[in-house]
Amino acid sequence: MADTPTNQTFRGWQLVSRLDADAQLTVELVEETITPPTGTEVVIKVEAAPVNPSDLALLFGPADLAAARYEPRRLVAPMPQSAMAGMAARVGEAMPVGNEGAGTVIAAGESPEAQALLGKRVAAVAGGMYAQFRKTDARACLPLPDGTSARDGASAFVNPMTALSFVETMRMEGHKAIVHTAAASNLGQMLVRICQADGVPLVNVVRKPEQARILRDLGAEHVVDSSAPDFAEALLAAVKATGATIAFDAIGGGDQLGRILSAMERAASDGAAYDRYGSDTFKQGYIYGGLDTGPTTLTRNFGFAWSIGGWLLRPFLGRLGQDGVMRLRQRVGAELTTTFASAYKAEVSLEDLLTPAAAQACNAKATGEKYLIVPHG
Repeated sequence: MADTPTNQTFRGWQLVSRLDADAQLTVELVEETITPPTGTEVVIKVEAAPVNPSDLALLFGPADLAAARYEPRRLVAPMPQSAMAGMAARVGEAMPVGNEGAGTVIAAGESPEAQALLGKRVAAVAGGMYAQFRKTDARACLPLPDGTSARDGASAFVNPMTALSFVETMRMEGHKAIVHTAAASNLGQMLVRICQADGVPLVNVVRKPEQARILRDLGAEHVVDSSAPDFAEALLAAVKATGATIAFDAIGGGDQLGRILSAMERAASDGAAYDRYGSDTFKQGYIYGGLDTGPTTLTRNFGFAWSIGGWLLRPFLGRLGQDGVMRLRQRVGAELTTTFASAYKAEVSLEDLLTPAAAQACNAKATGEKYLIVPHG
């Protein structure tokens, strides 16, 4: 499909995901027409867009991709009946996918904000970024430093702002150190670098020895492997050393978060007289991901001074306020190729994403492995 604009109208491919009432998920490329931008709108020629876990939840979710029917620019996969109740609101809706990406602004509305971006490469958190062209508001765009590639700018929002916001949350809620799970991910590696720069003690929990090596090579001080036989003792030692009382859990299901709260309680109670209600030290666990979609199980051996909740980026940024958000965005822009650098396992085109090998590999959610979509590839 041609990329050349005609009278400021653009035609290209858009990736959409639709779940039907018969529990069949259809992910396909559809042709779309982008009308001329007005006001503060801009049109971005999308050059790179990452596949984040938050994208996978909408893109494929728990659909059985091994049993899918693959066609050119389209796949149809069965969705487990157990998942349908929680997705009732999206049945029948063709939903554009892709939270963020980077590209060049090729058309702009008449406002000064939009005109200032014309011809510039930007990162955008606009939704629907798995597309060849995307029209959005100029205020959703982050101008990239001169010479920055679309690959370097593609992941400039979700992971960097999340990692920074973990530290902001810690400070706002009066904690002094963090425990983070699935810590060898791109986000986890950013968090290691942030905490090193900011002097924040961090306990990194991983699931494999090779993941532990990744973080130790980055200089992470406290790395514990949940697959090791001495995990409980190593976790306790790391929590004692750091004084961590807040955890951000990317896994969600299983007993990992409960074990972390237990370690926090044991550290807080060490040397204290017995109290049947536990210590007075407040312990906070936040679930921000769903690598394990099963039930979250708790063995309540961590007293009564605790809380578990969900954590999402957008609501937190609302709490932080416009000035705080701009402060974080400015830091991301200044450290885009250092603190907030992302690594990718492979690049795929929009069309190739809908092939068996690429779809199943992207949806595997392998910690530390991330794919980059190149819409014009």
